[in-house]
Formats: sequence, structure tokens, C-alpha cells
Amino acid sequence: MTRLCILLFVFACVTIRSGVEGIGVNYGLLGNNLPPPAQVINLLKSRYIQKIRIFDPNQDVLTALQGSDISVILGTRNEDLQSLASDPTFATNWVQNNVIPHASTVKFTYISAGNEVIPGPLANFVLEALQNLESALKANNLNIPVSTTVSLKVLGTSFPPSNGAFSDSAVQFLQPIAQFLATKQYPLLANVYPYFAYSGNPAQVQLDYALLKGTGPIVSDGQFQYNNLFDAMVDSLYVALEKVGQPAAEVVVTETGWPSAGDVFATIDNAQTYANNLIAHVSSGQGTPRRPGKIVETYIFALFNENQKPAGVEENFGLFYPDMTEVYHVNLTP
Repeated sequence: MTRLCILLFVFACVTIRSGVEGIGVNYGLLGNNLPPPAQVINLLKSRYIQKIRIFDPNQDVLTALQGSDISVILGTRNEDLQSLASDPTFATNWVQNNVIPHASTVKFTYISAGNEVIPGPLANFVLEALQNLESALKANNLNIPVSTTVSLKVLGTSFPPSNGAFSDSAVQFLQPIAQFLATKQYPLLANVYPYFAYSGNPAQVQLDYALLKGTGPIVSDGQFQYNNLFDAMVDSLYVALEKVGQPAAEVVVTETGWPSAGDVFATIDNAQTYANNLIAHVSSGQGTPRRPGKIVETYIFALFNENQKPAGVEENFGLFYPDMTEVYHVNLTP
């Protein structure tokens, strides 16, 4: 009996340390009043957050992550994309400087070559940057998936989800990128914001639908029924990937969230409702109507309110204030 109790205790500890399945948080640094990275990592541990995303290889953050057992999506700076694409030596040095020193003590989940650059003047560099980073990682015996992060502005049509399709300005870049990712079995990374879809068209989008409060079907799309906008947006991206010949492609949601201030729809109550409903939905393993029974790995934006972002809602996506007190409570306990 004593041995059984010990085993149950150990199992409980392992379960608690694992965090909420499928959920991570974005750790941005656009604030002049944020706590030092070592304190932030302790905060993450105390709140059972085991997955984060950082937007560039900040060495202080990477050092603080060492031995933490927290996995990280590591981004490249957008301004490095052209060099990563055109110069394999630059990509090799980037890996040597930013990945290898930490690879034995930090769990790198993915490396994202660029953030929301498709479509745009940097889009043409993404594929070659992915290829060069992949080669540099493999040359150092590192099996870290590479990808790029897109916003849903890459979609020309998204409603209903079965009409999802990349825009003419995005498809020329995303078709070969999707093929590369599918060949390697790497996911496409995507930023998905029901808040912006709702705030841009509140007359046509139900608030409960955007906040994942729907208890029954709100939108019908052939055989598929949607009770929340998050699923509909993710599925529209899956359909767009199918239309460029990649029906098996996976999606990881690298950003989603709801601001707590900055406009009439950005309230603490709405932000708390969205975050907690999202966490419950993702961790349930329900998946989306087009990908049922499969957890969509999802990262909440963001860890802190960041005062160097544009004034208004952009400053107010944080789960925490810079003094590490909660903006609102989210249930991140397994």
C-alpha cells in the first residue's frame, strides 16, 4: 500500500509538471518595464506553463530557459530573412550562435523563419531561408523542425471554412512552402485572432461565437457545424492547404488572444472568457470539425502587457502586468 501511494504521488507530480496539454504562451519583450528573464521563467514554472514562443534569439531569455524543461518556439528576426535565404553561411552561423549553445539544455520545438511576412516584400526569401536553416541544423545533427508564421491575411476567402483559399498575392509563396513543410512533416505556424474578426464586423459576428461560448451550432458549412470562430478560422486554413495539394499538412496556432483594454470590445471579462474557453477547448482534444480528435497546439498571446507596442489594444493582450500580477485569472492547472 505504501509503495502504491508513493507511485501515485510521483505520477501526480509528473502530471502537474506537464502543464495543460496543447497550450503555450507568447513571451514578448516590447516593454521597458518587464521583469528579468530568470524571474519570468520562475513565473512560468509556478503557473504550469511548459510551452512558450519567443520572437528572436534573445540570449538572456535562452540562458534563463536552460534546464527549465520549458519548450520554446524560436523565431528569427524578419530583417534576417534575406541573409538567411541568400547566404548559407549566414544560416550556419545563425544556428551556431543561437541554437547550438543551448541545444543540450533547451527544448526547441520549432524554429520560425519570419513572422507574418507573407504576402509582402520579404515573402520571397522565406522558402530559401527554411531550406538553409534546415541544412544548417541537419549538419549539426539537430532535428528541430523549421517553419514560418503567417497571419490569416494570407487567405483571400475564409467564410465559410470550406471556401478557404490563399489569396493571389500569397499562394505563389505558400504553395512551395506548404510542399516543403509537408515533405518534412513540419507544421505551418499561424496567428489566429477571432477578436479582430469580431471587432472588425460586430454586426455580422456573434460575440458568443468569437468567445467560444457557443453551446450549439452557430454556423453550418455542409456536413460541418461550428459553435466557435476559432475552429472555423483554423479549418479555413486547413482547406486552403488542401487546395494547394497538401491535405495532410498540420497547423500550429502560434498566436491567439483577446485584449483586456483599448476599445469597447476589449474588456477584462471578455479576455478572461476567451482565454479560459480556449484553454478548455484545446486541451479537451476535441479538435476542429475538419480535424476532430486532434489537439491543435496553441499559444496564447501574450504573457505580459507590453508598453512599447502601439497604443491601444496592442498594449493590452497580456495575461500578466509587468509586475507579474494577473490581469485576469486563467486556469492553467492540469
